[in-house]
Amino acid sequence: MKKPRDLQQELLHRKYKKPNPFIYFIYYVVGRTHLLGAKYHPHLVVKDKISKCKGPCFLIWNHQSRRDHTFLTTAAWPRRLSIVCEYNSFFREHLHWPFKMNRVLPKKVFVNDMAGIRAIRDIIKQNGCVAFSPEGTSSIFGDNQPIVPGTGRFLKAFNIPVYSMALQGSYLTNNKICADDRLGEVYGELKLLFTPEDLKNKSAEEIEDIINNEFHHDDYEWNKKHHIKYKSNGTICTNLEDIGYKCPRCGKEFQMVAKNNFIQCTSCGNGATMDDYYDFHPFDETCVIPETPSKWAHQERQDIINEIRKDPNYSFSVHVKLGMLPHDHYVSKEVTSEIVGEGIYTIDHKGVHFNGVKNGEAFKFDMDYKTIWTYPMTVDLSVFSYYLDDEYYDFYPDYRCVGKIIMLTEEMHRYHVNRFKNFPWFDYMYEGKELGIDEKK
Repeated sequence: MKKPRDLQQELLHRKYKKPNPFIYFIYYVVGRTHLLGAKYHPHLVVKDKISKCKGPCFLIWNHQSRRDHTFLTTAAWPRRLSIVCEYNSFFREHLHWPFKMNRVLPKKVFVNDMAGIRAIRDIIKQNGCVAFSPEGTSSIFGDNQPIVPGTGRFLKAFNIPVYSMALQGSYLTNNKICADDRLGEVYGELKLLFTPEDLKNKSAEEIEDIINNEFHHDDYEWNKKHHIKYKSNGTICTNLEDIGYKCPRCGKEFQMVAKNNFIQCTSCGNGATMDDYYDFHPFDETCVIPETPSKWAHQERQDIINEIRKDPNYSFSVHVKLGMLPHDHYVSKEVTSEIVGEGIYTIDHKGVHFNGVKNGEAFKFDMDYKTIWTYPMTVDLSVFSYYLDDEYYDFYPDYRCVGKIIMLTEEMHRYHVNRFKNFPWFDYMYEGKELGIDEKK
């Protein structure tokens, strides 16, 4: 009897080499055409050519969208990049073959993944160039996220040149809110960020601070200055309530409805239209709308910071469907996992909790904030995901509340543990407030 396939074991034992020159050349050429990269009108400045680095190196970038890979490939040419991608994407039907052909490297994000580290190490041993995003996930709210703690130690351990690619505008072309392409312009600058001597002489904390500052960017704010049109075909506001889930006028949550070119509160009528420059236009003078979606998210985050400190019994629960990766086949293009159960997902001051069923049997877990810091996102903000006991799980809420779940989990972590710190430029949100209270006990 033929033994059934185990795709996860196959990926675990896959050997990695640098991309095939011929296949990579085809990928590069296609990326330069209007089939892929050229339609986004990229303006890429190369200050330091990676091709001049004859040994191994890293290329890090601020991950803004699903389309970033084509801009990296174009800017780094003729150097072949071994791009790191999130582990679960390797099990999607339309991606597993291109990933294998281009020798993309899998990495489980926000967890210790020795198999992913071995894949990176193997490419470095072959004098290759590994490209990865130290944020661990693409931009959620239009601005950058703090890089994953430990990035500085990781780079110091390898002690090879580190190049950086800072992108602007890529989020506005394709993001986690709505998967459609909005053609406009993308800008980027590639340069040498750290030499081996720099890495040796700087502390891990100094390296992480430099990277966070290098990638400090907000695409919505950026386009207020550049005023570039991103053609949305009338869908510019679709799913924008993922970010703007709380009405700025009446304060009610999950009453905002966003579709086509408008967002509106079903409770009080507050709302606005949005044009293809990502500018809001309130319905009338009584409407209260933040200047940008990212500023909307910042206000919601500040409200969460205050609320969880005022209420020691704070709790947020939502019914979710539970998804997992199959072992013997790939999942279809439209999804990132297959539904295996359901239950109640809760966030409170003790941690995150699930109580429900999996594969027809009772299933529950509890994780504290020393274990979980934040969520890697998958395709869009209809789902959140992470690893539990090395197994990948998707959580599909009954309504669109993932934007709040992300911020609430991060801010609970910062309040109690604070290892995944926020940026200094957001210090105003925490002024006069305790951080890492459990670590002080």
